[in-house]
Amino acid sequence: MARQLNYPVFDADNHMYETTDAFTKYLDPEYAGLVKYVQVNGRTKIALRNVISEYIPNPTFNKVAPPGAQELEFQLKNPHARAPRAPKPGDKERTAPPRYIESPPAYFNPADRLELMNELGLDRAMMWPTLASLLEERLADDPKATHAVVHALNEWMYEHWTFNFENRIFPTPVITLPIVDEAIAEFERVISRGARAILVRPAPVPGVGGARRSFAVPEFDPFWKKVEESGVLVGMHASDDGFQRYINEWDGTAQEHLPFKRSRSGFWHIVHGEARMIKDTVSSIIGHGLATRFPKLRFMPVENGSSWVHPLLETLRQVYAVAPDAFDEDPLVTFKRSIYVHPFHEENVLDLVAAVGADRVVFGSDYPHPEGMFDPVTWVDELETLPETDQAAIMGGNLAGLMGVS
Repeated sequence: MARQLNYPVFDADNHMYETTDAFTKYLDPEYAGLVKYVQVNGRTKIALRNVISEYIPNPTFNKVAPPGAQELEFQLKNPHARAPRAPKPGDKERTAPPRYIESPPAYFNPADRLELMNELGLDRAMMWPTLASLLEERLADDPKATHAVVHALNEWMYEHWTFNFENRIFPTPVITLPIVDEAIAEFERVISRGARAILVRPAPVPGVGGARRSFAVPEFDPFWKKVEESGVLVGMHASDDGFQRYINEWDGTAQEHLPFKRSRSGFWHIVHGEARMIKDTVSSIIGHGLATRFPKLRFMPVENGSSWVHPLLETLRQVYAVAPDAFDEDPLVTFKRSIYVHPFHEENVLDLVAAVGADRVVFGSDYPHPEGMFDPVTWVDELETLPETDQAAIMGGNLAGLMGVS
């Protein structure tokens, strides 16, 4: 058993692993063959429209890297992170992790996951899909197919996980936006089944013919009106956001986004170090007026870190001073009302709290991914200089409020 805290812990970033029929079991027969699992040199790979993807090295998830396998490495590489601290009473004993483990049932179903959460000291968790993050970009030039496969995924998710398991596990159905009427219909379906949050890809939306536009432009207002009326939280989990197209233009390549690739150009590290896509996404939500037209919407970028927050706040401050007529309200007010931030575990959360307030920060462990945390509740040590009321808010209270649970 992990360390027990004096207040409920609500983890904003847990992951399920999809089974191999997650995209196909409920797929309209019109799109049969759109998603396949194929054998390449003795290894199983996923293929969309007969194009093999290396996005996830093992898309069956039968063997995976253990939870938190890279946690210490990430922390030591971050110049802003604190030095690793000695374990405290109740912390899980840690040994050198193996390279791979057999995935336990808790990664694939909510009943077993609930037992694991009890061991980890997690009272509640949002549950994001994993492999689904490759779908929208690889189907970008076919909006109808995108809606079809996302609908199939949501049907599978509801069958396997529900959208609210015992008021403790909250899976996040995906809403794709290329065709607004289809997005509204899918949203109404998942809300009628109890979804408390949705996953919207933080990226421009492909349309018919391939042209892209921000989901914050007025074209999408009928959808956002429905979301605001529902009170549902808008989660924006990191995914293949299409930024690789920009990288390819500068690198002179044509490769797909590979999140686990180790060797990258210095250019890649520079632009990703600025968290460009999530910064641009939040900038669009504010700059295109979405969060002002619908002030009750709440957006929560997840697994996008917080390195982008300070630079964006400073930019908002500067541009509003120079061009106030471009905004219907002070963009800093918009940000601090409408945006909640999930920092990476290796980042300096105290600086983030100083910038946006403890009531706008949420804890998330990225469990059970290797780049996440081995023992999630130990992240509270990052908050030990804050009042316990602030610690309780960040570790779960803020998210409980957003999700409408006691």
